[in-house]
Amino acid sequence: MIPTEQKRFDALYEQHLRGLKLHGYSASTIDVYSRAVRRLSGYYDCIPDQLSVEQLEVYFAALVDSHSWATVRVDRNGLQFFWKYVLKRTWDWLEIIKPPQVRTLPDVLTIGEVEQLIAAARKLRYRVFILTTYSMGLRLSETLALEVGDIDAEIHRVHIRRGKGHKDRFVPLPDLTYSALRALWSRHRHPHLLFPNAVGSPERIRTATTHMDRGGTQKAVKVLLNECGIKKRFPFIHCATALPPICWNAA
Repeated sequence: MIPTEQKRFDALYEQHLRGLKLHGYSASTIDVYSRAVRRLSGYYDCIPDQLSVEQLEVYFAALVDSHSWATVRVDRNGLQFFWKYVLKRTWDWLEIIKPPQVRTLPDVLTIGEVEQLIAAARKLRYRVFILTTYSMGLRLSETLALEVGDIDAEIHRVHIRRGKGHKDRFVPLPDLTYSALRALWSRHRHPHLLFPNAVGSPERIRTATTHMDRGGTQKAVKVLLNECGIKKRFPFIHCATALPPICWNAA
């Protein structure tokens, strides 16, 4: 784009980011919705408001060939927001792309398979992470975001904050999971985070400002799956739904 067009695009893009934030979207949704605008703009090297319906059809046809339907659906939703709230235009071309309705069930690991993963993990934080996620039926992001103040040891309950749909809920805290979380926290003693994003000296870990990286955690668990020879897809990596909690005392 020529400099003047680039400047106008940057202004619209910033407006898009503000709008998403003001509508209460999560950081991950803002990231993918804004990426949809960048991808479309980069494809034609112009500001999206200059595009015709025919050009959008060509773009989405190419996107279907190169990306998953999940990406196509997210891009459509992100661009719909951009058209409605930034460009203030009607979404007349929404019907040109209709991702198929596909409902799949995630693979569920057995107690034995989860125990294999925990035993194979060489780092305590990953062992505790897997145990916590599965024993309480949490999403990946919910486990990573756990804080010390979320744990109510007296009544064995955990406060899950801002889960899917920005909703809070309470889940039971198994004794085994509580003991594991205490063991992990006693190693780093971070004042707030249970899974701080830092390695090295205790002081560096205690002063971490963010929790463990989502992508790094996914990668670590995928490596463990391969090492254990487990061919199932790990549910918290591949779906946004909460997992079925595992009862470790089950027969």
